[in-house]
Amino acid sequence: MQPTSPLPGIGLRLLATLLMTAMSAAVHAVADRVPVGQIIFWRSAVALLPICLYAAQRGPFPAALRTGNARAHVLRSLFGALSMALSFLSLAYLPVATAQGLAYLAPVLTLPFAALMLGERLHKGIVLPVLLGLAGVGLIFGAAMAVPGEGAAIGVAAALGYAVTMAFVRVHIKSMTGTESAAAIAFYFALTSTLVGLATWPFGWVAPDGVTLLWLILAGLLGGLGHIAATEATARAPISVLAAFDYTGLIWALGFDILLFGLWPGGADLAGAALILAAALWVTRPARAA
Repeated sequence: MQPTSPLPGIGLRLLATLLMTAMSAAVHAVADRVPVGQIIFWRSAVALLPICLYAAQRGPFPAALRTGNARAHVLRSLFGALSMALSFLSLAYLPVATAQGLAYLAPVLTLPFAALMLGERLHKGIVLPVLLGLAGVGLIFGAAMAVPGEGAAIGVAAALGYAVTMAFVRVHIKSMTGTESAAAIAFYFALTSTLVGLATWPFGWVAPDGVTLLWLILAGLLGGLGHIAATEATARAPISVLAAFDYTGLIWALGFDILLFGLWPGGADLAGAALILAAALWVTRPARAA
């Protein structure tokens, strides 16, 4: 039997990366005037619509959402909501490209979590990418500290927190996929995040104007569609083939910063992102070669 071409999966992965980076740009557009909890609510509640439509298209609905491991969904969803909050907080203080660059530490940090949680063995080659990643963080953090009064240091700390929590979430999802469907994982995450975001309402939401509301709805639609595209990509090509295409997000992020927000990255930010990107590519290289 002739092997199936991975090109459809690669195309969907590129689309997913574009959609998720565009979602980050939409969040960045409103993050200075809408509380993080309110953004989480809109991002998650609106995403439920495309996720439910996708689940219904994939099989009997709502039977496809049945689960025998509610505890795993709760843990994944709560950590996912925390990860989302940290990501949105970083976007409130950092350009999209800087936040995206720091987020690429997640694949590097996934390996130690996989060793601890799944018993996977660490190879000696992990030392160099970790050092490269840390050097990149140092450059970006130094550039952030050089901008007084802008809160960029908070953004860097939040982005690092996002990378750590997302590394845990990725490994946890991998442990769930043996028994849980992708539709169920996505649905319960979106539902839990909606409730978490709604719980912040008593702490002060704002009445968004029409333009802000459109950005919030757009963030939810882009996030939901991006998740669907990523799931379909994984079904059509090996993860080892798709991994490198995740990093095209940095190109999209730079484009959004320049075209939408008029933000040009500094030399230190670019150098730091390049080191983190090199570390992430180094980590995925053995998987691609296998």
